[in-house]
Amino acid sequence: MSDNSNPYGGYGGQMTAQAHFGGTPAAAPAAAAGLVKDTTTAGFAKDVLDESRNQPVLVDFWAPWCGPCKQLAPVIEKVVTEEKGRVKLVKLNIDDHPSIPGQLGIQSIPAVVAFVDGRPVDGFMGAVPESQIRQFIDKVAGPAGADQAAEIEAVLEEAGALLASGDINGAAQLYGAVLQADPENAKAAAGMAECMLAAGQHDRARELVTGMPDEHKKAPEVQAVSKKIEQMDEARKLGDPSALEHALALNPDDHEARLKLAKILNVAGKREEAAEHLLLIMKRDRSFDDDGARRQLLEFFEAWGPKDPATIMARRKLSSILFS
Repeated sequence: MSDNSNPYGGYGGQMTAQAHFGGTPAAAPAAAAGLVKDTTTAGFAKDVLDESRNQPVLVDFWAPWCGPCKQLAPVIEKVVTEEKGRVKLVKLNIDDHPSIPGQLGIQSIPAVVAFVDGRPVDGFMGAVPESQIRQFIDKVAGPAGADQAAEIEAVLEEAGALLASGDINGAAQLYGAVLQADPENAKAAAGMAECMLAAGQHDRARELVTGMPDEHKKAPEVQAVSKKIEQMDEARKLGDPSALEHALALNPDDHEARLKLAKILNVAGKREEAAEHLLLIMKRDRSFDDDGARRQLLEFFEAWGPKDPATIMARRKLSSILFS
């Protein structure tokens, strides 16, 4: 696969997918377009109550004659725009539309009321400073970055599902999108390495992992893919699987050949078959290679992860051998 057609070339640099996360600069122009608007009594239900079911809506009650309102307006509009969609701002002129503020008991302006899920939840009065507005938004919308973190996690889960289903390119595009939004995301980098391995780009996967910062290499996902690369490197040196199968046909107790075949099958993605060979060695001779079959199976578990079906199956059978 050439770099031009490779969706994970250079860590995702050839990605065609774009990162559409709330905190990315690319999202700013689109996000800012509808974040601040004026409303009326007739439009209040749609602009505020309905819209607040999607994200918090701040309602700025103001009037043209109000000096503090003029001080607050540019500051709160600036902050809301910079938050890129965490909240929206709706402005209501109380002179033209007095019924809504009257129902809410607004007696002094400027007054800002936050609506969430169709109801008012908090508010403040006066021309407060920018820092206080940001604290208020964090209070009603959650800490800055929380939405983006949740979205990234959802994308990572989707990418993992695509990779498991065999859609290598689709998974690589999503991992690359995450890396565009969060270049330090170790889980996405490990996923990209997994895509490279699945596509047969073994050397590139090794380069990616070895080039990661030391703190990233401590992440469980990175350690798992590192272990997989080590196992693939070892399997390359173990010989022809057909020859090993022939040796086992002649002598089923050739545990050395069976151990080598298990390692090769694991690299080929035949995890359950690999586990069965190791379990068979354990049943016949626990002393072989100083219980080497069990130790190798535990290394497989580390690379596969605890939720992999092959891990679950083999752990169950391992327990029956150890504790029967």
